[in-house]
Amino acid sequence: MCQVNTNPMINQVGYLQVVVPPNIMDDTSTPSAVAVRENQNISLTCRAEGFPEPRIRWKREDQQPIILSRNNKTQEFVGETLHLTRITRAEMGVYLCIASNGVPPTVSKRITVDVEFPPMIWVPNQLVGAPAGTNVTVDCHTEAFPRAISYWVYDGQMVLTTGKHSPVTTENSYRSHMQLTVRDLRAKDFGSYKCISKNSLGETEGSIRLYEIPMPSPAPKATEVRSSSPKEDRVPGATPSPATKISSAKGNT
Repeated sequence: MCQVNTNPMINQVGYLQVVVPPNIMDDTSTPSAVAVRENQNISLTCRAEGFPEPRIRWKREDQQPIILSRNNKTQEFVGETLHLTRITRAEMGVYLCIASNGVPPTVSKRITVDVEFPPMIWVPNQLVGAPAGTNVTVDCHTEAFPRAISYWVYDGQMVLTTGKHSPVTTENSYRSHMQLTVRDLRAKDFGSYKCISKNSLGETEGSIRLYEIPMPSPAPKATEVRSSSPKEDRVPGATPSPATKISSAKGNT
């Protein structure tokens, strides 16, 4: 208040408003990493302080929509608490909590949501035929989280990398592609191969039967055929006879 001691007294009141940029309060917000079993519910909370009161928005870091319910998806959710119902493995990833109030800077927090489930296996081809003496590759597709231990078994023994066998696993998030190459097939190599995947929540396996088929017959070689006109039989010194001309004549009427 500003006051001037005159007669009469004059005064003026002023108001000062202090703005404060947003600050996310970690102690009352969801931790930076959380885990939940598939098909369960989870709530993510993000609280912020500042003046004016911060506005909280949620987005997925991979730009995928947030699934609020079976028929309700959104690219952005507004509110302190985000409820995810019957969460699936497709919703696994990083969620961004963004706090803003018009006073820079805007702040954000990354929350990683891991969705846990036991291994599952898909076998594209359960019967694979190949001729003896050739190489063949069989494969399985798995999904699991936490990350599973995956391996091949043949004749009751784990298949290791050798000159005969080459197992390779390619991982992408919670998905894995298992491939096994068997070289120079012999009679003892035909039979049932198992792809096995296990984590802390369970174990599963797929089976592939490798059987022998005949070696394909080689394609016949192409034969070049040349056509030639037969030579005329001529008597030495003889003059070729003139061609006979055949004409048709109409009778007089």
